Amino acid sequence: MSNIVKGTMLLTAATFLSKFLGMIYVIPFHGLVGETGGTLFQFAYTPYNILISISTIGVPLAVSKFVSKYNALGDYETGMRMFKAGMMLMAVTGFIAFLALFFSAGLLADQMITNEETGHISTADVTLVIRMVSVALLIIPAMSIVRGFFQGYESMGPTAVSQVVEQIVRISFILIATFIIKVLLDGETVTAIGFSTFAAFVGALASCIVLWVYWRRRKRHIYTQINQQQYTYDLPMKSLFVELFQYAGPFVLIGVATPLYQLVDQFTFERAMTAIGKKDIFETAYAVINFYGHKLIIIPVTIATGLSMAIIPALTKTFTQNNQSMLNQQIHQALQIVLVLVVPAVAGLSMLSDVAYGSLYGMDNINITGTLLGWYAPAGLLFAMFTVTASILQGINEQRFALISLSGGLLMKVLFNIQLIHVFGAKGSIFGTMLAVGTAVALNLWRIRKAIQFPYKQTIKRFLLIGIFTVIMCVSIWIVKAVSGHFLAYEADRLSAVLVLIAGVGIGGGVYLWFSYQSTLLERVLGDRVKILDRLFRK
Repeated sequence: MSNIVKGTMLLTAATFLSKFLGMIYVIPFHGLVGETGGTLFQFAYTPYNILISISTIGVPLAVSKFVSKYNALGDYETGMRMFKAGMMLMAVTGFIAFLALFFSAGLLADQMITNEETGHISTADVTLVIRMVSVALLIIPAMSIVRGFFQGYESMGPTAVSQVVEQIVRISFILIATFIIKVLLDGETVTAIGFSTFAAFVGALASCIVLWVYWRRRKRHIYTQINQQQYTYDLPMKSLFVELFQYAGPFVLIGVATPLYQLVDQFTFERAMTAIGKKDIFETAYAVINFYGHKLIIIPVTIATGLSMAIIPALTKTFTQNNQSMLNQQIHQALQIVLVLVVPAVAGLSMLSDVAYGSLYGMDNINITGTLLGWYAPAGLLFAMFTVTASILQGINEQRFALISLSGGLLMKVLFNIQLIHVFGAKGSIFGTMLAVGTAVALNLWRIRKAIQFPYKQTIKRFLLIGIFTVIMCVSIWIVKAVSGHFLAYEADRLSAVLVLIAGVGIGGGVYLWFSYQSTLLERVLGDRVKILDRLFRK
């Protein structure tokens, strides 16, 4: 099994577990704070996520690429010098980002809430939660540099473990704090959300401890390699930073893309819904699209997130060695891993959107929430493809083009979001996002082909096969729902929805895996047999 697949599996498992925990915790969280609390929580996290990306300016992943490149050339000392300089830089930019977000919170809140009299959220509420989450910016940028350094050594364990620990600690703090404030103290929702956003800082501290332990264990080996190297490029610090920032600038785009689309919604969604007379469902619809529902569709995207982190060092090494055939093979594998796993996942979620949302968050307004999730689910494939194609561009030293593709996509969102909401209601925001991300993906794929004359024929053939198996899977899910509807009221009863969800996922997923296994599709994409499926489907 290739290093890309191994790294992808490790990081995907960690990211999946992290995202799965992030989805599961919102079930009790939703019960405590409802749609209003979810909307308020997301109002804080969107600008925070953007500031995280801006404050790190893509340096952690750029350090991964930088270290991988010079390690491949046998110069370990240059990578270490960049690591130390990057730590100092991130400490400064993190502090600046904290100040910027903390003191601009009131201004941002004024732009997000235009009519306090007809809603449950005030500008003062938004200001408070934004300031509470801003504290995490003090340590996260510097912490992320350490992850990038380890990834440059193609060591994905520190990133995976620290990511999971960070999420567990953050979620535990959120639920405990919210329960104490809302249930034991009968406090206000805004206070509970404030402490919930502060949990980002608490989780980051836990991650720092994990990374420090890894550093203590591996420090001796790293310095042994440095002491034994025979040649160093001895680049001046100015040259190091020039090269780093050439890599770093576009790296910010992967992390900032989704928050930017959500930011457009934050400044336009309420206005547009008010203009078409649907302000009464604004908080419910916004919470589905940008918080509760987004938690569900982002789970398939974790495959692409793990793949993107694993593929950059490997592609960089292959590209540096000018091995064209291996480069093509790695890119084919990266694209096909996303397609073979994400396509059926988003299709299944779309088919089961009503029972999925109802099972996790309750049956209230399920005609609105389930429908919106069903429309939004396919966007998961586009998010995944953007993440991976942007990473491929970075691996082949075409990272600057990612700025063009994201700008093109963002322009589509800005230009058409309000008009689409006016025409289609809340679904218009989803269509705007899909138009934006789809534009960016198409541009990235075009650039990859042009830059290295990459042939898509093999990937297209396997995508067609994946599509056929996915259609068969969807038919099986439709049959499950049709049969279940005769004796289970899954559109109104939560327990019935849970049962249909389990049956749909089990049967639909089983059908897809069986066809993929028997056709050797999974074996060809992953580069090895899947032992678990060998035992399941052994003849």
